[in-house]
Amino acid sequence: MVGNENAGGASRRAVLASALTGGAAMTLAATSASPAHAEPQAQRGSQGHVRPGADVAAAADWDMLKGTKLGVFSNPTGVLKDTRHIVDDMAIADGLNIVGIFGPEHGFRGSAQAGGSEGDTVDPRTQLPVYDAYGANRDKLQRLFTKAGVETMVFDIQDVGARFYTYMWALYDSMAVCARLGIKYVVLDRPNPVGGRADGGMMLPEWTSGVGKREVCQQHGMTMGELARFYNGEFLPKDADPGKAVDLTVIKCKGWRPDSRAHESGLPWIPPSPNMPTPDTALVYSGTCMFEGTNLSEGRGTTRPFEFIGAPYLDYHWGDRLNAYGLPGIEFREAYFVPTFNKYVNEVCAGVQLHITDIWDYEPVPTAVAMLVEAKKYDKFAWRYDTYDPARPYWIDKLSGSTRLRTMIDAGATTDEVIGAWKAELKAFDKQRKPYLIYPGRRG
Repeated sequence: MVGNENAGGASRRAVLASALTGGAAMTLAATSASPAHAEPQAQRGSQGHVRPGADVAAAADWDMLKGTKLGVFSNPTGVLKDTRHIVDDMAIADGLNIVGIFGPEHGFRGSAQAGGSEGDTVDPRTQLPVYDAYGANRDKLQRLFTKAGVETMVFDIQDVGARFYTYMWALYDSMAVCARLGIKYVVLDRPNPVGGRADGGMMLPEWTSGVGKREVCQQHGMTMGELARFYNGEFLPKDADPGKAVDLTVIKCKGWRPDSRAHESGLPWIPPSPNMPTPDTALVYSGTCMFEGTNLSEGRGTTRPFEFIGAPYLDYHWGDRLNAYGLPGIEFREAYFVPTFNKYVNEVCAGVQLHITDIWDYEPVPTAVAMLVEAKKYDKFAWRYDTYDPARPYWIDKLSGSTRLRTMIDAGATTDEVIGAWKAELKAFDKQRKPYLIYPGRRG
């Protein structure tokens, strides 16, 4: 059986390699592309020609990873374009030596809900050891990487472009530990499903947490490979630990442009987490996740998390007022839903469903600010208050990066005033990240 799998895997890789321009060529540097901005959706953005870094590496028969002890930091999104997981493919490839798999939040195979993981285990399919890396600090990660004997770490996880999505911080901490231990680091890059535009407020150091560990804007507009380069240039050399950059290689995507969206890529959508079922979910998430910091349901426990937003005390007027804004690329439908878990279990919530009408013009963060401004007008609206952190009790401050959004809305600020408050820092962030961007094209 193993011999047949190897033969089949070799045949499949040979077909894949022959189908790609340049065969086994591996692209590590940026290449030029001419952005197209034609209005029809089928002609705008990447048009289905995207090849993630994993497919580029597989087409080269994983040659760049041979002769070293490999750790793989991944989850269910680490797949080839045919949906076969990279670990399953690498495990039967000649010359590869995987010594450990490391799973983030939700686990390597993705069986755990939000805030959970799968624990240390043995992967049934490959019989490789799996280590639980979710929530691990750098000392624990060091123990795990050392125990496994990792010499090169391979990272392949689909991000969704929001600062409070924990995978980008798993990347950051694992890079720091690899720099400390002298472990080489390879990112198999994937598209940012919401494009390359940055937006939202900056994380301030005093409000950092597991949902935002460093000074990054709320919608960062980078791929994981670009983020890794950004971390390596801006943060790791200045950290007290490790105080140096990691030996980093980014295996680029081919065919991706930052003016595109996941809907156009031609890639299968693998939910990065249980509450991220569709590309539309990813597109709204960097905005509507802020409702985690309120007493409104963010739609967890429904079939459309982060698209259904509401509470028992709301009514149809909320949606009417939001539609009156005329926000770009979005319509709000009056909606009623009953969550099966999380907030308001088995209670009818009134609110809205977000319907994206233009995937390019839609602005998730300003849209969510308008929703918060209008929700605050209801007497029963409240910010989530966490007693476990009395010095910083408001979850919205950790999500938004500071007290500013909350205090401005409480003081009666308009949507335009709240959005205007972050314009200067957003401009500075755009300038800061520019040297680390590797995909040409419009970022707006």
